[in-house]
Amino acid sequence: MVDALRRPLDAGDIRLFCVDSVDSESLYCRSSHPRARVERHRVYERYILEEVIPLMRAENGSPSFVAHGCSIGAYHAATIALRHPSLFDRLVALSGRYDLTRRVGHFEDLFESHYDEDIYFMTPTHFLPNLNDPFFLEPLRQMNITLAVGEQDPFHESNRILSQALLDKGVHHQLAVWPGEAHRARYWREMVQRYF
Repeated sequence: MVDALRRPLDAGDIRLFCVDSVDSESLYCRSSHPRARVERHRVYERYILEEVIPLMRAENGSPSFVAHGCSIGAYHAATIALRHPSLFDRLVALSGRYDLTRRVGHFEDLFESHYDEDIYFMTPTHFLPNLNDPFFLEPLRQMNITLAVGEQDPFHESNRILSQALLDKGVHHQLAVWPGEAHRARYWREMVQRYF
């Protein structure tokens, strides 16, 4: 993915801060109770907000930030950008799954039917339809948002639902539907060059 952005990187047009996830300790940690997984995810989000973003500001000097990710990374990017829209100017989310509480094909409900307020606020397709606070909606409406997904991707419906929730809130964005499944790195390299 980094090589796919080599030209703008070499030209100094963009700078990447690649942050690993802790999904094996949180969302995918089946040995932990869902409540513990959620709490670990919340700690991770605080790390991004309290350490990574201040580092990016200090290192980059630019107040313009793009949240980007592929597959579960798209979930992370979309969730943090939609929860904290004043911090981000753009969102580029590729092949994302935006509701981890629903079984989709062989992809299980990651919280095993456990549901609480924290999971609600970690699920863009749940909290966005009920969002009415202008403090959040106005920066969302200013954000440049691109969702890209394959027409046969198991998460195609999730992207459609999120897209409709954004439209219902007056948030203009692009939903790009690619032919086939397109849930592979070779497609993401093409997508990132087109939408980043």
